[in-house]
Amino acid sequence: MNRFIFAIFLCLSFSSPQVAFAQLSRQETQKIDSLFVPWNRPDHPGGSVGIMKEGKVVFSKAYGLASLEYLVPNSPGTQFNIASVSKQFTGMGIVLLHIQGKLSLDDDVRKYLPELPDFGDTITIRHLLHHTSGMRSLHALLGLAGWREDDYRTNADLYRFMKNQRDLNFRPGEEYLYCNTGYMLMADIIEKVTGEKFAGWIQASIFEPLGMIHTYVEDDYARVVPNNATSYYGSYGKGFSRAVEFWGYVGSGNIHSTTEDLLKWMNDYYHPPAGWEDAFRTMQTRGILNNGDTLGYAFGIVLDKYREHRRLQHSGSIGGYNSSVQAFPDQALNIVVLSNFSSSDIGTKSAGIADILLGLEKENGGNVMIRACDVTPVPLSAAEMEKYCGYYWNEKNRYSRKIHVKDDTLRYFRSESSESRLMPVAEDTFQMVDVPSEVKVRFENLQDGRKAMVVQAGDEDPVRLESYTPPVITKDLLAGYTGRYYSPELDTHYSLYLKGDSLLMGNHPRHGDFEISILREDDLEGKESPFSGIRVKRNKRGRILGLYVSNGRVRNLWFNKLQ
Repeated sequence: MNRFIFAIFLCLSFSSPQVAFAQLSRQETQKIDSLFVPWNRPDHPGGSVGIMKEGKVVFSKAYGLASLEYLVPNSPGTQFNIASVSKQFTGMGIVLLHIQGKLSLDDDVRKYLPELPDFGDTITIRHLLHHTSGMRSLHALLGLAGWREDDYRTNADLYRFMKNQRDLNFRPGEEYLYCNTGYMLMADIIEKVTGEKFAGWIQASIFEPLGMIHTYVEDDYARVVPNNATSYYGSYGKGFSRAVEFWGYVGSGNIHSTTEDLLKWMNDYYHPPAGWEDAFRTMQTRGILNNGDTLGYAFGIVLDKYREHRRLQHSGSIGGYNSSVQAFPDQALNIVVLSNFSSSDIGTKSAGIADILLGLEKENGGNVMIRACDVTPVPLSAAEMEKYCGYYWNEKNRYSRKIHVKDDTLRYFRSESSESRLMPVAEDTFQMVDVPSEVKVRFENLQDGRKAMVVQAGDEDPVRLESYTPPVITKDLLAGYTGRYYSPELDTHYSLYLKGDSLLMGNHPRHGDFEISILREDDLEGKESPFSGIRVKRNKRGRILGLYVSNGRVRNLWFNKLQ
């Protein structure tokens, strides 16, 4: 890039005729700018940042390029795919129809989508809103069916698979598990109730009345819309590549917007326009589980606290697009950050802006890395460390962790590329270090002589794992799992077979072969594959009947053994 083009690039990317900095000090503005210096290099994607205080836009800037191919800079008016931030607009669509009496939040979804299976328990629209339906989620489900990450996918594709599902991840209302499927189905429900296409109805019913003139639902990913940023994978050090756009679905994502429009929207949560008070109040209804526990998730928006400050927020990512919206009602402060590259670290930058404007920069909280020098360890001999070593199993989510000693330090091992040091801080209690949060690991003795490991990360629910002895891997053990397997819910076949001393899964027209490892007897794991967890089911004589396959947002999908 020659100096003339680079100078124009810097001028365009740092300027905006709409900026009004009256309520930000020069120091605050400089600090916020400094967060985005890494975005503002030549030949580098970037994004747009907007801040509103007391109903006025006080910061509106853009950084980096919207198009690497044509050297077009981002601007405050550039439109970005806001990914899962889109969910709250689907939520608002449902709320409006509820207020109008055209549906009820507690309606059975099969009232509107009768082809969905009867899972034995009623799934309501409210379950979909709060991610408590138990339904299997879009991308995880299609991955098991053989779809590649960049395969074009639509609401109709999802619906075909959902009609064949026989089980849920859990009973409706029993748990919270983030699920794109629910929000896609709500888009279908809106179309059934209104008789209109989702994109057009949302435009006329929400965006236009609320003055969001630069926001639209993208239901045709191939069309050309001016002033949209291009999406990129990669990083400054490794280079960038185009993110092939495969996202043709609506409801759970794929709304395009600008920082200015989203600032207006976030402001409406606590200063709603006339006639919208009931709608925005309903949007902030938290989910409640069957056991009475209250969730932080409402209708497509998260209600939480950021370092004791009340907040409404959501984030999203698809391809290389990343989005983050935050509203702090008590401070009348809204922050929106949008980007068009995958390594933008948008969460940290959004939190950095909040720290600056809330006066929290010097507080030890948020995503501050816990280092070994921050911990005062208690003495622990090598022999004492050894008694904690071994393999530990989490039965609920069916994964294994290893505790071992390396360089005279106890380690929490997840994979070859991910392990953390454990520093002893009390009897049987360790502090995990080099992680961006407070994580304690406590060991307990079980009555049968084994140990349990309890992992507590901040205020989250503790995770319990129990020690076990892994099997001795022999060729005969591996051979016992070989055969052809079929899922009627996906209409998909896979084969387990031996190649040398390795057990592989493959013989699928869409996937290459991938290695299967044995965690415990009859608990398997696919390396770098959609099959992250595999549980083998046998009859009383030990003959394999099939596999229960899981991968995070899909649990226990059944594959029959055919031979």
